[in-house]
Amino acid sequence: MDDMMFRMMELKSKGFYCSQIMLQLALEAQDKENPDLIRAMAGLAFGVGIGEVCGALTGGACILSLYAGKGTDEDEEHFRLMSMLHELGDWFRETYGGQYGGISCDAISEDGSLRNERCGAVVAATYQKVLEILIQNDFDLMEGR
Repeated sequence: MDDMMFRMMELKSKGFYCSQIMLQLALEAQDKENPDLIRAMAGLAFGVGIGEVCGALTGGACILSLYAGKGTDEDEEHFRLMSMLHELGDWFRETYGGQYGGISCDAISEDGSLRNERCGAVVAATYQKVLEILIQNDFDLMEGR
């Protein structure tokens, strides 16, 4: 088990949800803390509470936006943000949509009955894909905006 998986399991054991875990890892890579952001990410858990789009996908989209999105009046959105989001969404749909019959939390976890067996692997793979997309687009994972 690598350090990332160990850290994910540690955060899960402390009660954090998939989207929170992903953002926490991204912030730690930048040597930052933002409890308000992590708290807000709980709103994406369990498909926004109604079993819709998987929190690993929405959490991954938030990480891409953390690096490339607009955050202040003076900021400009990175010109590659939408293409990176599209790449992540396409990959997620191709990887999990066919395998589980959809990209919703309910489809992937079979309405929660297989959450423990499936979700950790989905979160880890999605986090790795997000890192890959960022690196391919010349983002330094240790630097934020």
